[in-house]
Amino acid sequence: MRTVLFSTLLIALLTIPMPSLGMEVAPRISDREIVERLTRLEEGQAALREGLEQFRADMDARFDSMDARLTGIDARFDSIDARFSSIDARLSSIDAQFDRLFNIMTAIFGAFVALTVCTISLVVWDRRTAVRPFETKVKSMEEAFSENRQQVHALVETMRRLGQRDERVAEVLREFHLL
Repeated sequence: MRTVLFSTLLIALLTIPMPSLGMEVAPRISDREIVERLTRLEEGQAALREGLEQFRADMDARFDSMDARLTGIDARFDSIDARFSSIDARLSSIDAQFDRLFNIMTAIFGAFVALTVCTISLVVWDRRTAVRPFETKVKSMEEAFSENRQQVHALVETMRRLGQRDERVAEVLREFHLL
């Protein structure tokens, strides 16, 4: 039982808060030291303010230079836009010229086709009109020959018989393959 009592007492002593163990004793600072430290803090804060003001001034100068650069870049972009506009105008005029040339080429091709068709039609018409009189003459000759066929045969037979008697007539008939 003694051990139980000793253990409980030990636990109680360890768990009871002891204010004297948690605090550290600080050395005493005089009023003069406090004032000196406060003045140093104020000087440090003033230096920080000056540094911040200088930083702000530097940043404002940088932003101003960036604004100037961006203004220059904007001017360049405006000049590039103007160039693109002039190129677009040139391209549209070139496109109009191509359209005009295409229309001219289409007209030339159409005229060529029309001339070719007219030439072929003229040739066909000319051949037909030139051959008709010849055809009518040949038909009339064929009709005349068919009507006088027997007379022509009789004439050829007579010439053959004459060719048998006369040597000159025979020679002429041989030239024309009639003998």
